[in-house]
Amino acid sequence: MFVLELTYTAPVERVDALMQAHVAWLDKQYTAGVFIASGQKNPRDGGVILAVGDDRAQIEKIAAADPFAVEGVCAYRITEFIATKTSDELTPYRQQLP
Repeated sequence: MFVLELTYTAPVERVDALMQAHVAWLDKQYTAGVFIASGQKNPRDGGVILAVGDDRAQIEKIAAADPFAVEGVCAYRITEFIATKTSDELTPYRQQLP
């Protein structure tokens, strides 16, 4: 599992101009089953995405395709973790330590 933390590197007006394209990109990843939660940070200086996958390189490739990243209005920090404990609703994503 991965936590993708976005930090805006441009004024929020530039971010907002790309929001529709960013949301379409998010929707594509939700449909593909990669993203399971996302939202803006508070205060609004970026966002957070919770993603599932076994391949960090693939998650990095997906993040690089975000219109925010393509247009250079955010930087990504990607943290991989092993979800050994989850709510009942997230049981399908529960993992075992290697």
